[in-house]
Amino acid sequence: MDFNHSDRAQVLVEALPYIQRYYGKTIVVKYGGNAMVSDELRKAVISDIILLKLVGINVVVVHGGGPEISEMLKKTGKESRFVNGLRYTDEETMDIVQMVLCGKVNKDLVATINRAGGNAVGLCGLDGGMLKAVRRMENNVDYGLVGDIVSVEPKAILDAIENGFIPVISTVAQGEDAETSYNINADTAAAKIAIALGAEKLILLTDIRGLLRDRNDEETLISQVRLPEVPVLIKDGVIAGGMIPKVDCCVDAARNGVKRTHILDGRIPHSILIEVLSHAGIGTMIC
Repeated sequence: MDFNHSDRAQVLVEALPYIQRYYGKTIVVKYGGNAMVSDELRKAVISDIILLKLVGINVVVVHGGGPEISEMLKKTGKESRFVNGLRYTDEETMDIVQMVLCGKVNKDLVATINRAGGNAVGLCGLDGGMLKAVRRMENNVDYGLVGDIVSVEPKAILDAIENGFIPVISTVAQGEDAETSYNINADTAAAKIAIALGAEKLILLTDIRGLLRDRNDEETLISQVRLPEVPVLIKDGVIAGGMIPKVDCCVDAARNGVKRTHILDGRIPHSILIEVLSHAGIGTMIC
């Protein structure tokens, strides 16, 4: 298909009202999955983030690093273990989580953004007491040093934004109930950070198209869900498995002041730009 000058101009014209709407506002992006391990998708995500920043939209990146943590555990001869979808985190695993997330993954991502012409700074939940958590205890299930966030202090993030940086945040929290660090689910952390910042949007990048009415058919995408519909969709089994915690994060954010929350397919190049700066929109919006 030919893409002429008029088509290019139309794309820019279509983006204008969205740039005006979100100028000076904050969008929180949870970055992970295929978009993090594929070179092509990584470059697309990074360029999206830099472009949004250049047109005056504040982007806060919250990242995971599950594959990198698993790889490091394997190198040390330690097996990854999961409980209800969360990584069981003993003291040795917590040391590796903190080293990998706050060190290698965070700094590699910051360097990638900066090499591409952005201006990023790396932060972790320990900086400035940003994330404070208590040990997760749910139905007497032991998750080890996995935490539930009890407070978010956004000052370090706001200072970074005010000084023109793109904050890149790894999700390790300071213990409120013990002298330890806690491993925090990145989706959950992104939602709590979005609430604390009063963000306009929360975007969770995933490895599927969005919420599907039939999990085996990507053509059954549900493009929009309103909060009262969520319990019904859970009861009907439409929201199930690993999608439940993602939807819970979006519901939490939407109930606490974040205007739009999105579950996007990180396998689609430039999915962030398509969602934020076009009429089309993709994935599932929960509002």
